[in-house]
Amino acid sequence: MRILIDVRLLSRGKTSGIEEYARSLIDALLHEGNNELGLFYNGLKKAPLPERWLREPSVTVIDRRMPNKLFDLLSRLPAGGQSTLRVPDIERDFLPDVVFSPHFNILPRTRAPRVITFHDLSFLHRPDFFRARHRLWHWLQDYRRQALRADRIVAVSEFTKSDLVDLLGIPAERVSVVHSGVNDLFCRQDEAKVAEFRRNRDLKRPFLLYLGTIEPRKNLRAVIRAFNLLKREEGFAGLELVLAGPRGWLYGEILEEAQNSAFRDDIRFFGQVRNEERPLLYAAASLFVYPSFFEGFGFPPLEAQACGTPVVVSNRTSLPEVFSPLPGGASLADPWRVEEIADAAHSLLSDPAARNEAIRKGFENAERFRWPRVAGEMRKIFSELV
Repeated sequence: MRILIDVRLLSRGKTSGIEEYARSLIDALLHEGNNELGLFYNGLKKAPLPERWLREPSVTVIDRRMPNKLFDLLSRLPAGGQSTLRVPDIERDFLPDVVFSPHFNILPRTRAPRVITFHDLSFLHRPDFFRARHRLWHWLQDYRRQALRADRIVAVSEFTKSDLVDLLGIPAERVSVVHSGVNDLFCRQDEAKVAEFRRNRDLKRPFLLYLGTIEPRKNLRAVIRAFNLLKREEGFAGLELVLAGPRGWLYGEILEEAQNSAFRDDIRFFGQVRNEERPLLYAAASLFVYPSFFEGFGFPPLEAQACGTPVVVSNRTSLPEVFSPLPGGASLADPWRVEEIADAAHSLLSDPAARNEAIRKGFENAERFRWPRVAGEMRKIFSELV
């Protein structure tokens, strides 16, 4: 099957959830075999695509050098309204059976059937989570019209599907749910390597871990407050809190919360973590905490489970769907109730039986979400349209 994939979202070289989704799914589609991939990569300044893709004889890169803002603007114009400047014909040099967008980056109408993945509609529920320029970007992508025109929409959770139906008016039969996957990098780690990592990174004490962007959406002020409650409990005097990841929008209020903590000397902002270190950091943690206000899927807690670390997650949006089918695999807490987050963490830290059960069920849960399964389900959707 000839699949044309819009990979412009990789141009900045970021490693957030949506970029990881695109990279991992493309890898899985290549390993599946019998797929020819055309990668549409437009823009003036672009991070290099992975060398492993460029070496594949089944991969064709459609490289255009039009500024993406101009491309987006021309894509919004009605047919026939592009007399002077025309948006590049992305299908001309590859002739795909299907066009796939891993995110709703705007494209003009395509001749081949088009499939778009929607990860969430958080920008409609909580616009206050986004900078003004990000809100403008969402508007410029004309997401509603794209969704209505798409031949099929893939939602990464049942929760996101219900949002697409309720908020955008998409017929339910045109939305397929395909849960995202966990990279094979995240698995049971060698204990000696974990011990060496702890020594090298000065992680000598037990610690709670958060890994992701440092931003209000992730509810990190509640994490710090729950940590404060735990530190006052008997047996937790030596506990640390590690907040790892890049600083996002409005991170200042989280830094202020940490500075105001009576236990601020035990709170570490770990900064950006290299991909190869992430599994070791997960495995080194005593507990992973992720009481996010809004998630379309939730990669980090699933990655933590795959590395053998028990998790506490929010009981909101898509997280119960991903983490509660196996009772005991994760502790769910109300993100608005700090005491509930602290109690869930206390139980997993102090009860060896509950902790071991959470680790065992966590491994089982993570195995449900692997990329070969995702690639197979996506190819089935593509085949139905072709």
